[in-house]
Amino acid sequence: MMNIIIISLLTLFQVTNGLSTVGTAKYVNDLDTTWKATETPSAVNISTKLGSILSHEIGYVEPEIFKYMTKDVPEEFDVRTAFPECESVVSRVRDQSNCGSCWAFGATEAFNDRYCIATGDNTKVFSPTDTLACCSGFRCGFSKGCEGGQPSGAWSWFTTTGVVEGGDYGDDTTCMPYPFPSCAHHVESDDLPACDTLPTYDTPECTTDCTYGNTVGGDSRFYAKTSYSLKGVNDIQQDLMTYGTVTTAFSVYEDFEVYSSGVYQHETGKYLGGHAVKMIGWGVDNGIPYWTCVNSWNDEWGESGSFRILRGSDECGIESNIVAGTV
Repeated sequence: MMNIIIISLLTLFQVTNGLSTVGTAKYVNDLDTTWKATETPSAVNISTKLGSILSHEIGYVEPEIFKYMTKDVPEEFDVRTAFPECESVVSRVRDQSNCGSCWAFGATEAFNDRYCIATGDNTKVFSPTDTLACCSGFRCGFSKGCEGGQPSGAWSWFTTTGVVEGGDYGDDTTCMPYPFPSCAHHVESDDLPACDTLPTYDTPECTTDCTYGNTVGGDSRFYAKTSYSLKGVNDIQQDLMTYGTVTTAFSVYEDFEVYSSGVYQHETGKYLGGHAVKMIGWGVDNGIPYWTCVNSWNDEWGESGSFRILRGSDECGIESNIVAGTV
């Protein structure tokens, strides 16, 4: 009897106070919920990769809300197939490495997708490094580089300052490639070092000089026309169908570390911070409605770099932190 009581108390403690990554994965999978978890190599300090200010937090700057008329939408939608000429751009999965730059990636990548959709130019690769390093202070929602920032500030920045081209780490063909190497985010990898073996990187210096090529200026910068926020499932869906990818942010809990596949919804673990990603569509899986999002933890994580999250109930705030803009 005493052993049963001890086991029950231990289970209660784990559920309410968080588990090790191994314990969390087993707990989630035993629930037979809408998603699958996998054991991670170690208890990585995920906070180094969470860097987005959320709508309920002090300091959040919300752009003007854009509204749509309510109308019917399809059961499923994916920007990659809806705009096939930009599939290669939208499908690109990037890697923020060991820096809290998710806000810069989520905003810059969504802008990149929308630029392609608006112009038909699928050759451009926009630079999260430029956004990360230079979008700061009051004009950028008090974003602080690798210490976190606001996608809404970045989208506003795109309308006034724009962004240059910049590929991934090791790319020597674009103006401002990402300066930090890829790493394995909560997964075992044969090719990449674990992220917790890398240093926690500092924000790159803002510069007007390209790492490769000429000085930044003139036609080398790309601008958005407007920035705005969206509220409610219908408006998010209408905007995705009209203009393409949006940026979103959400609350991350410990169980998100062990996500492997399926439609994520928070089951266990404490709050860790805000995280920004790009949202590219929606669908239904065995009667469960979901949003499709692309992360910035490379394609070895999750569902080839993306994840699905419960739609319609503002799961983890995913529907309360949508920002975008026109090109």
